[in-house]
Amino acid sequence: MKISLRAGERIYINGAVLRVDRKVSVELVNDVMFLLEGQVMQASDATTAMRQLYFIVQLMLMNPTDVRDASALYAQHHAALLAVCENGEMLDGLAAVDELVETTRYFEALKRIRALFPVEQAILAGATTHSPFEAA
Repeated sequence: MKISLRAGERIYINGAVLRVDRKVSVELVNDVMFLLEGQVMQASDATTAMRQLYFIVQLMLMNPTDVRDASALYAQHHAALLAVCENGEMLDGLAAVDELVETTRYFEALKRIRALFPVEQAILAGATTHSPFEAA
């Protein structure tokens, strides 16, 4: 996989943070867990349940040598979401995310969670008249 980075951009690879001082292309020739700077969520941006789940999985990806605490937090948060969610699309997405996390495919799990952000937003927008996780 070939990745192009701009000057000053960071990439997180297997827990290491790399910053480049000029425009470069990096070719990853084996399996690594990586996250581009633009995909990194700050703790202050984890303002909804799905964004919090994203942040937790992000922690697992960024620090692959110590995922025990983040895994426990993920399990609790995921179970809590399943307990209150009634939306079919959200439930299917959460099941897919759980399969990806179980197989340590954290990057794919993050992509799947990001795809659920609009679903969550629609649910929350309807929360003024309905239950936050009412079936669609």
